[in-house]
Amino acid sequence: MYSVFARVEVPGDGFSTVGSDTVRAEVVQIIEEGEVTMGEHTQKYQVARVKILEGQYEGIPMEIDYGKRQVRSDEYDLVVGDQVMVSISKTPENVVNAYFVDFVRTTPMLWLAAIFAIAIIVISRWKGVGALLSMVFSLYIIIGYIIPRILVGEDPLKVSIVGSIILLGVTLYLTYGWTLKTHAAVLSMIVVLLITGALSALFVVFAKLNGTGDENVMFLMQLMETPINLRGLLLGGMIIGALGVLDDLVTTQASAVFELHHANPNFGFRALYNSAMRIGQDHVAATVNTLVLAYAGASLPMLLMFSLARGDYGYLVNFSFIAEEVVRTLVGSLGLIAAVPITTAVAIFFAQRSESLGRWEQVLGPEGEGHHH
Repeated sequence: MYSVFARVEVPGDGFSTVGSDTVRAEVVQIIEEGEVTMGEHTQKYQVARVKILEGQYEGIPMEIDYGKRQVRSDEYDLVVGDQVMVSISKTPENVVNAYFVDFVRTTPMLWLAAIFAIAIIVISRWKGVGALLSMVFSLYIIIGYIIPRILVGEDPLKVSIVGSIILLGVTLYLTYGWTLKTHAAVLSMIVVLLITGALSALFVVFAKLNGTGDENVMFLMQLMETPINLRGLLLGGMIIGALGVLDDLVTTQASAVFELHHANPNFGFRALYNSAMRIGQDHVAATVNTLVLAYAGASLPMLLMFSLARGDYGYLVNFSFIAEEVVRTLVGSLGLIAAVPITTAVAIFFAQRSESLGRWEQVLGPEGEGHHH
């Protein structure tokens, strides 16, 4: 975060002498521009006048500088009309300090979200609408159920597993409808989540991981009044991290089973299982690679740091922040590998009984979209 500074004297009445606030502000004037040298690094700096747009200082003009006292990591200059985030704090002497925090990026992100929503609805029609509702529900479960319960001291692993089952269960039904195929996917997903949770718990203890590998955890410990189970938080993160790929894998595998059964109803369990597993083997190989690349991409700055330090990777892997990522990736991948045979077997059980449901079809629903008896 950039820390830049401006002073404004304000009246003493009605203000607390401690505390800080982050608010939106609009750049109304560029007062000064130039270059400053920090060590061996020369960079551009700006001093700007901003108008506070919200909070108790709304409407008050303040000055901030950008790049004058700390190293800038970008080439974006402040322009009149830009909206920025400004942190405002007050000293005990009643002097207000304004610090540049970051640019306001709400508008471009809203445009991107709108383009994404339109694209998914155009391509997937009503399924796209269901997928959007599922995404909103997923965020609601994470923000409205999982996080509050962890914050009040509940076991993060238990909360994450229960939240994940609710999350994926509802989102799968919203996206794919009330069908036998979805029932098979949801049941398989619950079993795989429990297996992944058990594997995570086993190897976190086996590898003596305590959940302090992420520097954000240390800030969290300082901010929270309620003690938090850091190992459970690490485990919960592993479960939620595998969810997105698990969703894709179980639904695709269940679809493959039902389509194979629909194409050749005479297939017995073994023939159907072998055919579906050949599809699943290709899918799980690609999915595991996707998971590894996703984690490697997120950890790229850390990997670059090790390369610059010319460190021994065999030695570095013992540090908790590396070991946590390795365990997270491998446990998540093991869960995905287990998902293929489990989903295949569960989906075959449902598919082979779909013709003999009789009146139960009204309760359990059809095989899948377009397959009714």
